[in-house]
Amino acid sequence: MAAPPVPHTLRHVVRMSRLVSLQGVFRANVVAARLGVEGFDVELRGALDAPYGLTVGDLARVDVYVPGDQIEAASLVLLADEVDEVEVRLDDDGLPTASRYRTRGRVAAALVLFVVVAGPIAQVLRWY
Repeated sequence: MAAPPVPHTLRHVVRMSRLVSLQGVFRANVVAARLGVEGFDVELRGALDAPYGLTVGDLARVDVYVPGDQIEAASLVLLADEVDEVEVRLDDDGLPTASRYRTRGRVAAALVLFVVVAGPIAQVLRWY
């Protein structure tokens, strides 16, 4: 007597291993997209469609899973992305980025200049 047929969904079972846990769906989707571009099979588990709009801590945790035989290569891809990100931040050849305080100072100076110039003009126009 032959064995009963195996449903098509159970023919190719792949054991998934957790690669990384992230806070928030957006970051998890970015990592999943990056790994998907490299050809990895990615599965997200956790607070994907949480009923709460604002989640923190473990309520916002999303786990990224890849097949067990692909976990080392996927880890290398994530490591290379982190190294590239740090390299871009520490690039000494590029122009320095304006600090937040420098930008605030420029906005404040522009506002003072506007008041100094626009105030007398408004006074002159009121006389006519």
